[in-house]
Amino acid sequence: MKRTVGFLCAAAMLVAALLILPIHGEAAVYDRVIRLHVLANSDSKEDQALKLTVRDAVIKETEVLLKDAETRDEAEAILAANLDRVADAAAQAVRDAGWDASVDVSLGKEEYPTRYYENLAFPAGEYLSLQVKLGKAEGKNWWCVLFPPLCLSAASAEQQTEEAFLAAGLTGEQYRMIADTDNTKYKLRFKILELAQSIFH
Repeated sequence: MKRTVGFLCAAAMLVAALLILPIHGEAAVYDRVIRLHVLANSDSKEDQALKLTVRDAVIKETEVLLKDAETRDEAEAILAANLDRVADAAAQAVRDAGWDASVDVSLGKEEYPTRYYENLAFPAGEYLSLQVKLGKAEGKNWWCVLFPPLCLSAASAEQQTEEAFLAAGLTGEQYRMIADTDNTKYKLRFKILELAQSIFH
């Protein structure tokens, strides 16, 4: 009983904090991007190197596939229709590296912690994710944002990055939420979202 009461109190406090803090729009961030998640077979030096090799192959393949995608829905439909093609590219990268690790590629919702990518931060939450598992998938992960194409070096410049997100449907305020990584109010809200994620999941 006490545990239930404590859970309800914590949940109420989290809801109140989320309502009080002057930042909203995380849902729009979740609904406008597609993440890429590559899981290595293990933490061995060889498996971690293979993870990066496969990552490069997947990014190269998806760059071609998504070059004309203007919205997340379009990007999702393209990826869903071409999962075998992405899997083949990943498997070929494994073979070219002289390994025989199995490759599993899927597209679905996945819980992410708060992640920082150079000058951007994405709040914890559930995102559409292209997941690539190598072998037992027990090694350290590699993450990035596949759409808009922030995995690509061509999108690394700040102006290009902002343009990519605005084109994907984010507002200027929502973009600032992920770009202004030194802003205390955003950091606080991200921490609250992480706490909420740990409680409710």
